[in-house]
Amino acid sequence: MPRVLFLFLDGVGLGAPDPSSNPLAAAHLPTVERLLDGRSLVADAAPFEGERATLVSIDACLSVPGDPQSASGQAALLTGRNIPQLIGGHYGPKPNRAIAAALREGNLFAEVVRRGGTAQLLNAYPPRYFEAIVTRHRLYSSIPLAAALAGMPLMTADDLQAGRALSADFTGIGWAAQPDFPPAPIYSPEQAGQQLARLSLLADLTWFDYWPSDHAGHRDSLEQAAALLETFDRVLGGLVDAWADRPDLIALTSDHGNLEDLAHRGHTLAPVPGLLIGPRELRRAFAQGLADLTGFHDAVLRTLFR
Repeated sequence: MPRVLFLFLDGVGLGAPDPSSNPLAAAHLPTVERLLDGRSLVADAAPFEGERATLVSIDACLSVPGDPQSASGQAALLTGRNIPQLIGGHYGPKPNRAIAAALREGNLFAEVVRRGGTAQLLNAYPPRYFEAIVTRHRLYSSIPLAAALAGMPLMTADDLQAGRALSADFTGIGWAAQPDFPPAPIYSPEQAGQQLARLSLLADLTWFDYWPSDHAGHRDSLEQAAALLETFDRVLGGLVDAWADRPDLIALTSDHGNLEDLAHRGHTLAPVPGLLIGPRELRRAFAQGLADLTGFHDAVLRTLFR
């Protein structure tokens, strides 16, 4: 059975090839360009199929007016249902009762487990995150909520220190910069990608939630956002090199646009990338009928349990 590594990049759309406003066009991203035969990760690069990667354009709006939001978009990914349509609009950043109920009724993590597979969310969460959840000063976002509802324990500082999890920025540098966080290993971006590849061998479905991309879209300068993407590209390079010829699939997507247009400081109506890396036939089967956020749920299950 092929494994799936799901890289979720929050707030990354396919935008115009304009380096003055789109850091995806301004940044030097050699791994992305290598996968896409010299193309940038912009709107006119899709559709594409090459030797190692496929890129499809994914509708994040789901035929619902308004700007897509994180909670409802992530829930659509995880449930295979048009959550914005179900609840009467886009909603976020955290799930409301209706979104939480939809995730409780069924989500990708729970379905993988129900079918006898294994799943893991590789993000390590610091002690103060769990304290805030318990005291209700913080709500779960859709992804950790879905994992918790599936009975998957969230990774902790102990998991990070033991090499079983990764920090939100992959490298551990951001974690280590927090004075009240426990110690963490520090990786180069390439080492973090290699670690991601190793850890993905431990479950049928491995998910990593990368939220700094959305933060950069809301707050960072073009130069800061480009630097963030260049670090991510190095992580991706380490991952792809370590992946080699594995008969498994890497799937990368997002919940809504944001980072691709820094002239517009907020979520956008742009499509999001569906970047698939792995054997060509596996990519083709995964991409069959993949047009909007709801398609990933069934595509993952088809790949894991075909």
